[in-house]
Amino acid sequence: MEFEPTRLPEVVLIKPRVFGDARGFFFESWQEQKFANAGIATRFVQDNHSHSTRHTLRGLHFQIRQPQGKLVRAVRGQVFDVAVDIRRSSPRFGQWVGVVLSDINHHMLWVPPGFAHGYLALSEVIEFLYKCTDYYAPEHERAVRWNDPQLAIEWPLPAGVAPVLSSKDAVAPLFGQSESYP
Repeated sequence: MEFEPTRLPEVVLIKPRVFGDARGFFFESWQEQKFANAGIATRFVQDNHSHSTRHTLRGLHFQIRQPQGKLVRAVRGQVFDVAVDIRRSSPRFGQWVGVVLSDINHHMLWVPPGFAHGYLALSEVIEFLYKCTDYYAPEHERAVRWNDPQLAIEWPLPAGVAPVLSSKDAVAPLFGQSESYP
């Protein structure tokens, strides 16, 4: 596995070694020792699976208490995956990074606690898996508006196409009004 820090160094792009032949492919998606050696020594307590259609945008989500680190990947289709640093003490507070994850490149993204996370479905259908370091706690769930002008995330939406949003994501607070971490 290759572990590549992004321009937000705590957010890490993981490129597994894929073994393929005429039957298909195989790769390790999680191996505790390899991740620990790369500086990601964590314990996962929950696995999640979401299904979305093209132009669905989920996020930008985080839990203000019981913050979750997430190891994310697309197992069917392609997504544009985004992490935003929402730690006020960070020199990168309010900065974001986006990467394409797909069932072709098999890349994964480590989004540590302290970051808001979201993704846009780029293909007709996507299946998205993520491992979490803490349990889902709806009472602590928060969000930042996906199109906040202060963040200026460059979502790869075609001109004139609006994303498909949940009602909650559509009215999420702007970055300046949202809660954040110390």
